[in-house]
Amino acid sequence: MSKVYPNAHAALAGVAQDGQTIAVGGFGLCGIPEALIAALRDSGVKDLTCISNNAGVDGFGLGQLLATRQIRKMIASYVGENKEFERQYLSGELELEFTPQGTLAEKLRAGGAGIPAFFTRTGVGTIVADGKEVREFDGHQYVMERALTPDVSLVKAWMADRAGNLVFRRTARNFNPNVAMAGKLTVVEAEVIVATGELDPDQIHLPGIFVHRIVHNPNPEKRIEQRTTRPR
Repeated sequence: MSKVYPNAHAALAGVAQDGQTIAVGGFGLCGIPEALIAALRDSGVKDLTCISNNAGVDGFGLGQLLATRQIRKMIASYVGENKEFERQYLSGELELEFTPQGTLAEKLRAGGAGIPAFFTRTGVGTIVADGKEVREFDGHQYVMERALTPDVSLVKAWMADRAGNLVFRRTARNFNPNVAMAGKLTVVEAEVIVATGELDPDQIHLPGIFVHRIVHNPNPEKRIEQRTTRPR
């Protein structure tokens, strides 16, 4: 059965709703599902809780949803590239659940694996542990972190077959597999789509069981946050 939809807007039709928790793959602007984020913006849904390593930049990535005030809360590990994020947070217009990067990745992985919670030493004795259970194991304090299971996950892959088996490309893999696993419904944006059976099973990074819808975006912008060069 093909999971391919004609475009990003069609793939989100009947899926995106007000008040949802939505996880978005990517690290900075690397490996973000550009077309799906734009389609989510165009859908007009609001009061979203967004889970992502960071909040994009002004005017691109999740920064587009901040500009249109569609995000009510961010669960993220880094937010330093977005002035509008800073303005909304400091003015009390935006809620932030600041989460250590490794903890965020594990919260998503645990959600996809059916693990409701886990213990980690990261954050013990800091505001990260406020309101959370802390328990001692082998003489060390650990804070309990709950898994994340977003209503919808938006993911970027390099290649997909029509059954949803995915191949990621180099560092663009980043958070995408964990985000895909965690979502109750996962929508994938892929640069290349091939027929089911064309992918070598040993080369598949994520099996199609985690993927519900796929859209083709053969020419993403792939914007770079900060380009640093030297004279030739």
